Amino acid sequence: MRKVRYELLGRKAMLVSLIMILVLSMLAGCGKGSSKSESASPKDGATYVAGTYSAKVSGMHEMTVHVTVSDTAITDIKVDHKETSGVGEPATESLPAEIIETQGLGVDAVAGATLTSKAIIDGVKDCLKQAGLNEDGINKLLAIKKKETKEADQELTADVVIIGAGGAGMAAATTANQAGKKVIVIEKASKMGGNTILSGGAFNAVDDGSETALANKDSVEKHYTQTFEGGDKQGDPKLVHTLVDNAWSGVVWLKELGMKFHDNVFTVTGGMWPRAHKPIEPEGTGFFKTYQEYIDKHDGITMVYNTKADELIVENGIVTGVSCTGKTGNKITVKAQNGVVLATGGFGQNVEMRVKYNEINKKWPTLDSSIPSTNTSGITGDGMIMAEQIGAKLIQMENIQLLPLGDPKTGSLSGNIEHAVESRIFINLDGNRFVNEGGRRDEMTLALFKQKETKMFIVMDSDTYPKGNEVNNFGETISSLVDSGRSLKADTLEELAKLMGVPEKNLIDTVNNYNRYCKGGDLEGKKDEFGRTLFTDTDGINNGINNGPFYAAARVPTVHHTMGGVQINEHAQAISTSGEIIPGLFAAGEVTGGIHGTNRLGGNALTDTIVFGRIAGTSASNFVK
Repeated sequence: MRKVRYELLGRKAMLVSLIMILVLSMLAGCGKGSSKSESASPKDGATYVAGTYSAKVSGMHEMTVHVTVSDTAITDIKVDHKETSGVGEPATESLPAEIIETQGLGVDAVAGATLTSKAIIDGVKDCLKQAGLNEDGINKLLAIKKKETKEADQELTADVVIIGAGGAGMAAATTANQAGKKVIVIEKASKMGGNTILSGGAFNAVDDGSETALANKDSVEKHYTQTFEGGDKQGDPKLVHTLVDNAWSGVVWLKELGMKFHDNVFTVTGGMWPRAHKPIEPEGTGFFKTYQEYIDKHDGITMVYNTKADELIVENGIVTGVSCTGKTGNKITVKAQNGVVLATGGFGQNVEMRVKYNEINKKWPTLDSSIPSTNTSGITGDGMIMAEQIGAKLIQMENIQLLPLGDPKTGSLSGNIEHAVESRIFINLDGNRFVNEGGRRDEMTLALFKQKETKMFIVMDSDTYPKGNEVNNFGETISSLVDSGRSLKADTLEELAKLMGVPEKNLIDTVNNYNRYCKGGDLEGKKDEFGRTLFTDTDGINNGINNGPFYAAARVPTVHHTMGGVQINEHAQAISTSGEIIPGLFAAGEVTGGIHGTNRLGGNALTDTIVFGRIAGTSASNFVK
């Protein structure tokens, strides 16, 4: 019996030893999901230590890259992400496949998704370092590029040609197709979306005469006045009237196409009044799901992606098409039987242009590369440059809008915890308010430039996030933002102040003082020290910030919108430097100037894309050479 017992104990000891060896082996082959993981050392003849490694990186949102390697090859790459469909998402799909195919890191960034592309490549590099690859090995992989075979040149023809597949371009394309026209849309990115798909989705429109509008004491005339005066009366009155008069019909048109909105309106930052309609889908994705569904159900719209427009074609004084470069460097010529619509967006990502035009009025302390942008990487002013080359007039180019709401790392609007102006305040690093949070965007951002480290926190209570699984305007849950460190959460203001690194007394006094202006529901006679008039209203009570847990998120200035661009009239016809209509050329969206003046109201950009996109689509369809 004793001999049997010893044999059993020996077997158990051997089994435990084997299990320990197996566990240690697995730990040696797997990273711990952090860029700080210890690097392994490959054996002789091997490139990597086989295993799966992970690294957290930031694109437009935080994501995790998982890389699996054998001794000699990258065998699998997976990216856990919440990147925006149509912008960052294409990079998460195509780059891993190309890296595996080439076994190299010299891949080109996906057009329009530079930030996400760089993050993925950085994540793979991190994982490969964990797997034992040294810096020299990384550099060799960076030199390996995929060999592209140049495709044949092409000549395409349609009734209407649209340059740019963002909000304005797709509104124009859909409208032209509804008019019975064959349409070709040229887009240098790999999917439709532009800046619109990154937006919070707020769409200003007054349903004049409705119970909601009456209850909010809103009207189309008020929308006009706030838009015109909000831009310091620099907007063309005809264009401003066109914008606000046709805003609601744009909402109706989208609903007829199948797009869905929440029932209530809200005030977006810098919107000045609760008239913003919020799509059911997060960010601006709902617009493009709607357009794609229309394309799937109707013939006549051809999307040409990964194609950069180079110059407009002018024949006998009429714009007849556009000359482009395809993905492989081939020439693509696209001719229009009717009109050409320019909808390429602004120049928020063109630092040289930002600096050049900011010199005109020196409104901003700097717009160099130290200031990030909310825009997709492809928003570089291409359309304005092309239009100017054929004699189009560019106006108000110095009118560049910044927001005080940029992510400190990326400049994007993602990670922003606010839902509406009424429910939050801005706090500087001293724990104090410093501006009217319901005011103009330029005034708020200029005030932020004067704060320590040019940084602030958005602070709010749990009224908007009662459970923690609620999402912000970008489809991110507050819990995920807290877990990733992009938002701070505390049960008391004292605890929140410690997390923020601001003086406790200042934060508490600031919140208490703010609450005096918004408790009781009757603000008559009570004036906020910064002139704020928009406050949270819950069940008829302006209840302030007093229900824990409390939240805070850091924000910095970021370039958001360029109000200058190609001059147009109310028919979206492009105007020349001599004041004449340029035959055959129409423009819509952020590529145009003269609508918003010095400062664009929050929520008016998407209205602009739909209203003038539809007008441009109609005008281009009706143009006869």
